[in-house]
Amino acid sequence: MHSCDVERTETKKSIPEKIRYFDHERWDVYQAALQLIVVVKNVVEGLPRGNAYLADQLQRAGTSVPLNIAEGAGEHSASEKARFYRMAKRSATECASILDVCKQLQLLNDNLYEKGRELLLRIVAMLTKMARAGNASCIGPN
Repeated sequence: MHSCDVERTETKKSIPEKIRYFDHERWDVYQAALQLIVVVKNVVEGLPRGNAYLADQLQRAGTSVPLNIAEGAGEHSASEKARFYRMAKRSATECASILDVCKQLQLLNDNLYEKGRELLLRIVAMLTKMARAGNASCIGPN
């Protein structure tokens, strides 16, 4: 056993149970962003062949939402936090536009479209508040 393995084991035992979560994991906006990933997966799986360009763009934009929320949560500076929350918001609005394109091209059923739009509207509203505040204090835990 390496000495670093012993340190990891000892450190893990000494961490109180209540801090085994990252702050962002408790936020409503982050949980909604994770739900968005499931919607994105369902949309992508339902796209007919020949639409890989839409699938790729939607996957990248959708994944960017929770990643930027988490990255912003890890920042100390309010302006840096706000910058990441604005990036997450831009990715969310990009997802909304891609869903609109899919809907216009009749590649997406109404239920999935509405579910995605509903989630995105919630996410964008929360991110708008967070970007203004530079933190997530206005959102609260899930």
